[in-house]
This record gives sequence, structure tokens and C-alpha cells, in this order.
Amino acid sequence: MDTWRLLLTPAARGAWNMAVDEAILEHVGRGETAPTLRLYAWQPPCLSLGHAQAMAEVDFGRLRERGWEMVRRLTGGRAILHTDELTYSVIVPPDEPRLAGSLLQSYQRLGGALLAAVRSLGLSAEMKERALEAKKATPNPVCFEMPSSYEITVNGKKLIGSAQARRREGVLQHGSLPLTGDLTRITQVLAYTREAERQEAAQRLRARAATLEALLGHHVSWDAVAQAFVQAFEVELNLRFAPGALSESERQRADELVREKYAHPAWNERI
Repeated sequence: MDTWRLLLTPAARGAWNMAVDEAILEHVGRGETAPTLRLYAWQPPCLSLGHAQAMAEVDFGRLRERGWEMVRRLTGGRAILHTDELTYSVIVPPDEPRLAGSLLQSYQRLGGALLAAVRSLGLSAEMKERALEAKKATPNPVCFEMPSSYEITVNGKKLIGSAQARRREGVLQHGSLPLTGDLTRITQVLAYTREAERQEAAQRLRARAATLEALLGHHVSWDAVAQAFVQAFEVELNLRFAPGALSESERQRADELVREKYAHPAWNERI
């Protein structure tokens, strides 16, 4: 049975969160850090864009009015408003067998652990490959409006949104589980040509996604959800976790990545 490092990190700004994930990836790739499951949160709320998503889809005036931030992820996918959620990241070297094979195969394996975690909290969740007609659907800026293959749904509503990046250093997959609050808040900071479009987008999102609290009918704490993730990953992936902390080298590299990349217009505003 392999041992991975477990990191439970305090809520932090978006640029720091993305920088930490990449710093860990670099250290894992060099064999300086064990494969890592990191569970974390965001403060203040932050809109994250996918690696290739256009900035034109963001209404920066509305974003500033609310005091929210924006960061561009290393991974692909569409926009997510990170607030009132648990975020996970799985970071492993390229030869980690649990993420071997195709992108979809690794999604399916990690999805099995996510599914077990959600079910342990009392939900009848599902995970299946996305239907062909869904794959051909018109692109939209909101991640949670359409499930991807092997993402977690409950009664047809998307619950966890995930994205993965594969680099020579290894594999990074991170995802978001909204715990509470109004999921349609994201539509207030995206760019629409008409207010009617914004309202329609909010209605679609409300019909296609949900928070953990809305589905369960009661609140579950961040700590309780984190414990469910840890137990499910250990069982489903046949591993054990050793609680740890960021190394000084990882922290220094994360600081560099904040300055040079994730808080810098050259990265965030490049598209």
C-alpha cells in the first residue's frame, strides 16, 4: 500500500492556491515530494478561468464591484466562482499507476473516489460517461452548466467540476465541490450582451447544478467533507495518507509563481 501526503491548507487567495498546486507538481516531478492530495478553500471569492478561456467572457467592472478576484488555471475547462466550497487537488508523478492510461481512464479512477466520498455523505450520486449529444453542446463560459465525462451528478445535476493537466513533471487534477450558497452568483460577473441572457444563464445553471447543502437539505461542514474525501480516497485508491505541510522549497516556489505568473497580467490576461 502506497503512502501519499495529505495537505489541509487554510483558505487563501486565488493566485496563491494556483501557485501552490503548480509548485507541488514541480517538486513531485523531481521526486522531492510524495504524491499529494491537497484540500483547500478560497478567500476572497475568486473567479478562475480555464487555461485557454478568453478574458472577454469576464465582466471586470462587476467583478471589482464585489471585491472578487480572478486567476487563470493551469488546467483547462470553463469558469468557476470559488466560494463556499471544498477544492481538491491530486498531484502525482507521471509514472503513478492510479493515473496511468488515457485522460478519461484517469478521470474515471479518481471519479470513483469522488463518488464514494459524496455517497458517504448521504447522496445517491452517479458517475458516467457523458452522452454524445452533450459532447456536441454549444460551449458556454460556466463550468457547472454541463457535466463532463466521469464527473459526479445527483439527480442529473452536476455536483463536482474537475479539470486535469498533464505535463512532463506529472499529473495535476483539481476540482470544486460547492458546499452552500447561490451557484448563480457566477453569472453576475460574466459578460453578456443583454441582461436577459444573464438571467437565462442563471436559470440554466440552477436547473443543471446544485450545492451539497441544497441536495442534502442540511449544512455539512468543510472539515466533515474533507474527512469524507480522505477516507474515500484511501479505500478506493488503496493507499494511506500521511498528514504533512508544504516544504520551505515549495513555499518559496509558490511565492515566485504568484509574482511571476498567477498574479501577473502576462498570464491572466494573455487571451
